[in-house]
Amino acid sequence: MLLAVVACDRDSVHVTQDLSGHTMGTTFNVMLVAPPDDVPLDSLRSDIIAALERVENIASTFRETSELSLFNANASTDWIEVSTELCQLVFQALTVSQQTDGAFDITVGPLVNLWGFGPDPAVDEPPSVELINAALKHVGYRRLQTNCERPAIRKSSVEMYIDLSGWAKGYAVDQVAILLDMNGLENYLVEIGGELRVRGYNAKKQTFAIAIEKPMPEHGEEYSIVGLSDVSVATSGDYRNYFESGGQRYSHMIDPRTGHPTNHELASVTVVSDTTAFADAMATALLVLGPTDGLALAEKLAIAAYFSVRTDQGIQSFSSSAYSEGNFANHARM
Repeated sequence: MLLAVVACDRDSVHVTQDLSGHTMGTTFNVMLVAPPDDVPLDSLRSDIIAALERVENIASTFRETSELSLFNANASTDWIEVSTELCQLVFQALTVSQQTDGAFDITVGPLVNLWGFGPDPAVDEPPSVELINAALKHVGYRRLQTNCERPAIRKSSVEMYIDLSGWAKGYAVDQVAILLDMNGLENYLVEIGGELRVRGYNAKKQTFAIAIEKPMPEHGEEYSIVGLSDVSVATSGDYRNYFESGGQRYSHMIDPRTGHPTNHELASVTVVSDTTAFADAMATALLVLGPTDGLALAEKLAIAAYFSVRTDQGIQSFSSSAYSEGNFANHARM
């Protein structure tokens, strides 16, 4: 569950226009601050919906007719022709897999489905070790190849299943932001399911106040607020999407390297970066890695990250150097 939320002040200096709707199994919200009078808001909203629909038609695993679903269903292990956009999506996601040594892995789909967190029916008990080991044979980002000059993608086994859920939603935010930039909008906020990008200033000519939600099952309690502009924010947490069996809790956050849900005290990670897709993927990777290894990777790659951990004294937080110093540009992305 992505948890970044927006804290807004109702006493505005500038008028704001809000555009909202449903997409990718969640909601989208676009806040335009003092948009120029010549910006046609109705047609802009239609363009936003069209852009989001395009992303879903390319990258959704919940649509059987999406380009990604058709690729997953293809029984060939030869090069499969795909659109340039899908090829680039996969290539960029694989880059993050390389940087995180597989903690973020878009081939995790068979495991996500096995544990009941994908488009397949939910489960109420953990799968057997035999089933997990069998699924792991078809997981691993090194088993997936791209050639975006063709463009084409090749999988090493028929059972490989790409899951772009940890990348596509952030990518959709970025696509909407590009659309707003093309329409000359300089002050806005774009949010899809808790992942967001901000540009310029809010209605009071200040940086946007972004509230990181406290990682608890109940919604809405602010934990930390940071003023941001011209950056993207994504949060990954392990505490809302889960099931319980035999007195144990199993999170939707699957470690692609082990085949099991994460089992450590790190509850959520927020990443601030220059693109929402990267922030989305990196927040997932750092959460999978846990508090010690996650922080070490954030320091190594100069990632601005904010960690919230469970302790006997309650939720406690710490951050990477880049976050503490306000260095929110992503220098690690290739």
